Amino acid sequence: MLMVAGMVLAVMLTTGRTVGAEQQVLGSIDSKGTRSIVIRAEADAGVTSDVLDRIDRIEGIEWAGAFSSATDATNAAVTEGVRVPVRFAFSKDLSVLRLPDTSSAVGEMSYASSEALVQLGLADGVGAIALTDGRVFGVGGAIETPDFLRSFEPLVLVPSSQYSGSETVNIIVIVARQPELVAPVADAVNSVLAPSDSAKVSVQTSEALAQLRGLIQGQLGSFSRGLVVALLVLTGALVAVLLYGLVMLRRKDFGRRRALGATRTLIVALLLVQTAILACFGIAAGTAAAALILAIPGDPLPGAGFTVALAVLTLVTALLAALVPALVASRREPIRELRVP
Repeated sequence: MLMVAGMVLAVMLTTGRTVGAEQQVLGSIDSKGTRSIVIRAEADAGVTSDVLDRIDRIEGIEWAGAFSSATDATNAAVTEGVRVPVRFAFSKDLSVLRLPDTSSAVGEMSYASSEALVQLGLADGVGAIALTDGRVFGVGGAIETPDFLRSFEPLVLVPSSQYSGSETVNIIVIVARQPELVAPVADAVNSVLAPSDSAKVSVQTSEALAQLRGLIQGQLGSFSRGLVVALLVLTGALVAVLLYGLVMLRRKDFGRRRALGATRTLIVALLLVQTAILACFGIAAGTAAAALILAIPGDPLPGAGFTVALAVLTLVTALLAALVPALVASRREPIRELRVP
C-alpha cells in the first residue's frame, strides 16, 4: 500500500504537475482562437450571405457566421453621443453568439457587449440605438463576447437566422472543430467564396497558433508518458518482489489452505483481491496527499481524466505484478509444506 501510494504521489507531483501546466498553456492558447478563420471582404468584393449555405457543406466546421460592414450608431435618446459600430450578424446557429434569453424576434433587436453598452450610456442594457442611416433598434440586453469576436469590441450585433442570401457581408468567421483542421478548412472555404474580385478578399487564420499548440502538446505529452511508464514499471517490479517474498513467508499457510480443500483458483483470487484492496487504499492516499501538496503553493492540478486514468493504470499494474506470486502460491504442494522437519 505504501509503495502504491508513493508511486501515485510521485506521478502526481511530476507528470501530474506537468499535465496541469500543459492544460493551462493549451487553455490560454485556445482562448485566443486557435480554431478560428476570419475572412475579410471589401464592400464591392461581391461576397453575400448565401456563402453560408455553401460553407455549411464543408466537413470539419463547428460554427460559421457572416457579418455586415460596421454602421455607426448612438444612443437613440442622445443623438450626439458616442458612436459605436453596429454589425448585422447572419448565422444558422445564433446560440454561439451567446445571446440572452428573450422573447423579442431575432432581427428586430440589437445586443451589445458590456463595453459597448457603457459607451452608449445604456449600462443597464435597456433602451434603443439609432443608426446613422436612420434605422432604430431596441437593445435586447447584454451579451458576453465570444473569444473569436474579441477584435470586434465594442461589439453591437443585430442577429438574424433568416436571411435572403443577397445581403452583402464583409466578415466571415469560421470555427474549425479541431486546431489541426484550420488550414484545410480555410482552403475549402476560400474555394467556395465566389467573390467578384478575389484580390479584395483576405483570409486570416490561426494556423501558426494551431501548430504551436500541437508542438507544445506533443512535447509535454511524450515526456509525461515516458515518465509514467517508467514509474509504473518500477512500481510493478517492486510489488512483484515484495509479494513473492510474502508468499515465501506464508507458504505453510497456503499449504494448509490447499490441504483443507482450497483450489488453486481460490488461492490466486485471494492474493489478487488482497492486492487490489491495498492498492485502492494506496491510490486514494497518494492522490489525496498529492492534491494537498499541489494545492498549497497553487500549482495546477491535473484534470479528473488524468487522475482516473492514473488510478486505473496503477491498479492494473499492481494486479499484474501480483499475478506471478499468486500463481506460485497456488502451486505449493500441501504435503511438502506441512511436512515437519
